[in-house]
Amino acid sequence: MSVPLEVRASGFGVMLPNFDPLRLGTPPLLAAARLAEDLGFDSGWVGDHLSFHPPILEPCGALAAVAAVTQRLVLGTGVLLLPMRNPVWTAKQLGTIAALAPDRLVVGVGVGGENPAEFEAAGYPVAQRGRRLDEAIGIVDALLRGEAVDHAGPLLPVRSPRLEPVPSSRPPLVVGGRSAHAVRRAARFAEGWFAVWLEPERVRSAIEQLRAHAEEFRRPVCTTIMLVFVHVTDDAETGRRELERFVAGQYGMPVEAIERWCVIGSEDRVADALARYRDAGAEAFVMMPTAVDVLGQYERLAGVRDRLAAMA
Repeated sequence: MSVPLEVRASGFGVMLPNFDPLRLGTPPLLAAARLAEDLGFDSGWVGDHLSFHPPILEPCGALAAVAAVTQRLVLGTGVLLLPMRNPVWTAKQLGTIAALAPDRLVVGVGVGGENPAEFEAAGYPVAQRGRRLDEAIGIVDALLRGEAVDHAGPLLPVRSPRLEPVPSSRPPLVVGGRSAHAVRRAARFAEGWFAVWLEPERVRSAIEQLRAHAEEFRRPVCTTIMLVFVHVTDDAETGRRELERFVAGQYGMPVEAIERWCVIGSEDRVADALARYRDAGAEAFVMMPTAVDVLGQYERLAGVRDRLAAMA
């Protein structure tokens, strides 16, 4: 087995465009992945939905394609909606990505539930998604370790042989979500917590909860990865208009619903905002560009990364 990937290796990453919230056509996924690697970002992440407001490229297939055009970039699911997926097939898909990108995969999971219709379409109930996630985590983890699984349930009875190829090292697990349940689940099962839509003070409080839960479960404290929605621009008015279009297309919501957690402004302004999260305890970042020109945002986010590093 190779040396396991540390979640902290995700460092300063970006969301890769597997969603099309502005209805511009097939997202520039592979060009974005190549550029992210060329610019020296540590990680690239993709989101998950079966059906939601925008068109979506399926994340495991997307990361398999990204694996073929990158050499170094850590690849993350941010986050996989595991409760509406068959855990054995999901482990097989993740194992395939791990084989194509050895020691570069981070498995992020979450409960989902924003669109009950996609759960119905997948054939799984939305009501018990938290408990389903807890069971599915154990099943997927065992299969990615190269173990056979005989799990009685109660919600996910599974009997599976060992799946091959077995990843050269077990991909680290990250749990996403901002609820107290998500924080506790991350502390119980995962190496990382994928936080979103929280003020720095709330992040600081959640990290204290992570530490308390880690002691309870006798596990190391999770690495906190902060997902931040950004538009790096010198024209704040245009930045807000594009953010408004992005939020409507991605979530079907008015911009006011999440505006307080988004950062619009120059490289210095965005770096200052990230520094506040770092001071609160965030150890890694993933940037979600909310602009029409995603690749142009990557160029400017490289400047944000450099400014943040200089402030350390």
